[in-house]
Order: sequence, then structure tokens, then C-alpha cells
Amino acid sequence: MAERNRVSPRSDIVAIPLRGRFMGNRGCLHRGHSVVRNHSGKRWIICVTDYPARTVPQWGEGHYTVLFFHDEAVALAAGHRPCALCRRERYNDFRAAWRSANGGGLPSADEMDARLHGERLDGSRQRTHRAAWSSLPRGTFVLFDDGPAVVLDDTVVPWSADGYGTPSNRPTGTTTVLTPPSTVAVLAAGYRPDIA
Repeated sequence: MAERNRVSPRSDIVAIPLRGRFMGNRGCLHRGHSVVRNHSGKRWIICVTDYPARTVPQWGEGHYTVLFFHDEAVALAAGHRPCALCRRERYNDFRAAWRSANGGGLPSADEMDARLHGERLDGSRQRTHRAAWSSLPRGTFVLFDDGPAVVLDDTVVPWSADGYGTPSNRPTGTTTVLTPPSTVAVLAAGYRPDIA
């Protein structure tokens, strides 16, 4: 039976059997094997699943809660960003795309985390925004037919607890976007997320 340690594109922490290609954390969210809060702090990161220099036991008392993401696009939609330690090259790519999208110097982790934190939550719920379908880069998650779906070039692919479904043509008009605006700008600036 799956434990409640998977993250959906809606930013919910759920118990589904779908394996994660990435792990990460939002701080210490658990007591025993129960998740008791959505986050603890602003640092929401995406990590590799196997990093020998840093191992933390699942559900370890006083340690961060190990979370799993189906792929990087799901993690980005939920409001996370690449880890500066175990995914340094991808973190640097993300920062470079952030700078291209926003101007200025390379942002620090704290600067990105503060901005993402303001964009990811509306109280305790995921904050969404509206955008034109034509403006959305590859890897952006949207609400499509009342569920999350990822934009892939000219198609949109629904996501569920079983993984990705059958692609549909990208519609016209506007849609509700799950991926935070700063991350959408990073994707538009050329960051290419790992998509299962």
C-alpha cells in the first residue's frame, strides 16, 4: 500500500502507487508516518532519488519529509525548483533561465524561493493564474477537463494517479495554469524539464 508521500501537480501530498523519478522536500511535515502539514518554510526543492552524500530515512524523526514526484514537470507545477546540491547543473540552468526571464544578476536560492512561495499558495491552497494557451511553454501544467495536464508543444496530456494519458490538441483561448508564473517564465526562457 502506498504511503502519503507523493506530490501531485495540484501540490497535494497524496498516497498513490505511481513511482517517482525525483524526490524532494518542503521541510519536516510529518509525525510518525502521518503528514500533518503542507509545508514548513519556503525552500521546496527537487532532488535526485539517489544521492550518496545525503541520505535521510523516510519518516525519520526530526528530518525533512521525503516526497516523490512523477517527473520534474509535476514538481515544478507543485511549486518546487531544482536542488542546488544534488542537481547543481540543473539548478544552474534554472537560475540562468530565471535571469533571462527577469533580467538582473543570477538569483540566489533565497530570492527564487521567496518569489515562488508568494506564487505557489493562496492560503493553504495552490494559487493558480490565467494565461493564453498560445503563450504556454512545454512543461507547463494546466487544468484541462477538470484535471491537471501538461503542455507538450502542440498537445496537452492529462495526468492522473496512473501517470500520463492520451494527448489532445492544444486548445485556443485561455486556461487556468497550475505552474507558478515565475516557473512558466523560466520554461519560456529555455529551461527544459524532465518529463516521463
